[in-house]
Amino acid sequence: MTEQQEALTKPGAERRSRGGLEGVDLWWRAANYLSAGQIYLRDNPLLRRPLEPADVKARLLGHWGTTPGLNFVYAHLNRVIAETGQDFLFITGPGHGGPANVANAWLEGTYSEIYTHVGQDEVGMRALFKQFSYPGGVPSHAAPETPGSINEGGELGYSLAHAFGAVFDNPELVAACVIGDGEAETAALAGSWHSSSFLNPAVDGAVLPILHLNGYKIANPTVLARMPEEQLAALLAGYGYEPHFVTVADPRDTARAHEEFARALETCLAGIHRIQYEVRSAGGGRPAGEGAPIWPMIVLRSPKGWTGPETVDGKPVEGTWRAHQVPLSEVRTNRAHLEQLEQWLQSYRPEELFDGTGRLRPEIAALAPAGDRRMSATPYANGGRLLQDLVLPGYGDFAVVVKEPGTERVSPMANLGGWLREIIRLNPHTFRLFGPDETASNRLQAVYEATDKVWQQRIEDVDEHLARAGRVMEVLSENLCQGWLEGYLLTGRHGVFNCYEAFVHIVDSMFNQHAKWLQVHRELPWRQPVASLNYLLSSHVWQQDHNGFSHQDPGFIDHVMNKKPEVVRVYLPPDANTLLAVAEHCLTSRDYVNVVVCGKQPSLTWLAPEDARNHAERGIGVWEFAGSERPGEEPDVVLACAGDVPTTEAVAAARILRRQLPQLKVRLVNVVDLMRLHDAREHPHGLEHRDFDRLFTTDKPIIFAYHGYPWLIHRLTYRRTNHDNLHVRGYIEEGTTTTPFDMAMMNRIDRFQLAIDVIDRVPSLGSAQTGLRQRLQDMRMRARRHTREFGEDPAEIADWSL
Repeated sequence: MTEQQEALTKPGAERRSRGGLEGVDLWWRAANYLSAGQIYLRDNPLLRRPLEPADVKARLLGHWGTTPGLNFVYAHLNRVIAETGQDFLFITGPGHGGPANVANAWLEGTYSEIYTHVGQDEVGMRALFKQFSYPGGVPSHAAPETPGSINEGGELGYSLAHAFGAVFDNPELVAACVIGDGEAETAALAGSWHSSSFLNPAVDGAVLPILHLNGYKIANPTVLARMPEEQLAALLAGYGYEPHFVTVADPRDTARAHEEFARALETCLAGIHRIQYEVRSAGGGRPAGEGAPIWPMIVLRSPKGWTGPETVDGKPVEGTWRAHQVPLSEVRTNRAHLEQLEQWLQSYRPEELFDGTGRLRPEIAALAPAGDRRMSATPYANGGRLLQDLVLPGYGDFAVVVKEPGTERVSPMANLGGWLREIIRLNPHTFRLFGPDETASNRLQAVYEATDKVWQQRIEDVDEHLARAGRVMEVLSENLCQGWLEGYLLTGRHGVFNCYEAFVHIVDSMFNQHAKWLQVHRELPWRQPVASLNYLLSSHVWQQDHNGFSHQDPGFIDHVMNKKPEVVRVYLPPDANTLLAVAEHCLTSRDYVNVVVCGKQPSLTWLAPEDARNHAERGIGVWEFAGSERPGEEPDVVLACAGDVPTTEAVAAARILRRQLPQLKVRLVNVVDLMRLHDAREHPHGLEHRDFDRLFTTDKPIIFAYHGYPWLIHRLTYRRTNHDNLHVRGYIEEGTTTTPFDMAMMNRIDRFQLAIDVIDRVPSLGSAQTGLRQRLQDMRMRARRHTREFGEDPAEIADWSL
């Protein structure tokens, strides 16, 4: 057991006697003063003269209600860090408690180190106050701009998942996660309690959940705060936690509150280190028949808006929903409110906290941990400082040999699984694979040759690939997979989230938050680049023959494309080798969200290894082997495709046209990187107009077979010269439990329909090819009848090759 762990197991009273809790209270008061000042003041930060309306912001924005509780917890954690050297990451779930995070970062000195214009004196305090929720300033919630934060406070529910993701493979870290009782009502947070079933004490750090019950949301009471304590204790125990309750019965008896919370915090930390010590000293193993360890946690009941105004205009505020945002809302126009604000701020006795220049008094400043031990300065909250490049296996060692294009079938996902297996072997502490019970379903099961699925509950003889340690994280919650991965990436590691394409929509909102985080993160020079968030989507819309309509939705791509082009990328590799090349690129990238969509079923391999790598790097290109254009001549028509199934259908259509209309010059263009269709002025990967025109011509018909909803292609290309000649086929919400080719026919992207589209749009064909057009229609009908009679696609289609 380390010295720090031994220190945490000593009796609390003995340890507290070395410094007492007076310093904690001083820090708390200072943080509360700075927090209230941020919400209200634009001038006169130290109240050197009576407050005037001009000292107060015109627009009062922010959330006071949760803030003093956050400051209270932060002050106590700082004491433990200073005494023991324990590494802590502070994660705030109560979304808009941003004043607390900023106030504590300023008190610790980190804020002024990063933002030098916000110094640690009166001038700096004025800047600190004025910038908060102010035009051109900082947000009212924890955000990328906030030192020490990895959890965006704009949307609730993700804090606990982020905390667990942060401590995976960080054995010395404790993530103190404050969970708001409003946040606790969200589906994402409710599912996150299960995370302890995946936390391995041998190699992971620990999460200390602190459920902060202050009773109210914006306008309503919260479920857990009104739940009888016996019932709440049973609920948390059922989730696998040992709750320690701290109740602030008398808001004015702060000494008792400090004492009770300090005792609970010490007890919990001792419990955490005891679990870790027992497992680690036993070599990391636990009997298969045991359940997961029971981890300690704290339930803190404190009044909403604690230490703020008790009443306003004769109505109770402290301890009610009225304290949620701005307790005194008419300060500039109501003299009584202005006077009450001054009394509130003076109640913290700022003259005891700050010297004549506005600096924090030295004896209080000395209470902060040193250097990177400060929670606002910890490298765990700026994960790029800890990030190490992945060691990747050779691309050529896993690329598929292609003798002739389109002749051999390989499962792209199964082939990728072998490559991921080696990544896991080469990076045993910095890479994990996340997924909602679909790793094997998505054909990535080769990874189990190198690792197992993490599982801390009972393991039975019938179970396969379950172990206390492993690099695969499977839980039937897309929210948890996303949250864990975000926490893992933002603290300096790498990972992949594999999922069914239709159900990744469950994390639409979580993706939004992460993309917005990355957008701001990239603009902050002190934030170091982190590994990209990589979605690997399979079991996609075109091959759901046993699941049906509910599993057929390619719309996540459309959702992703709404975000800033600097942070999102979408790839549709057409075969195994291109998927491998795209995956290699994504796992070496930084500060992006990469979406990769590819099928899992055996499919034709089109490109030899080197050609696939070049094609992936270009992102778009002409496939001369598939078309029939002649060197030096413009094509009569362009067949374009993006996605594995659309590519097969487009190549098959081109082959039909080559045989039936040998005089017709067909160009086939395949798109891997969907962003290449963007205008170069709108996306870094976009094509210049001249380059787009070279590929698609300026006046010839374009028939585009696309993986997703067809209107996205129009949206990306509407400014192009030849857009009026563009006709897109894609998913049009026609689906059922049926064969892959019948799905293509239902949505009219099949080879016969694409060939018909060419006949309809090439002026030189038209009525001259009415007979061929009719034969193609007959082929569609025969294929449809075959599926209905035999339950499978015709052999000439199912086994078709180039």
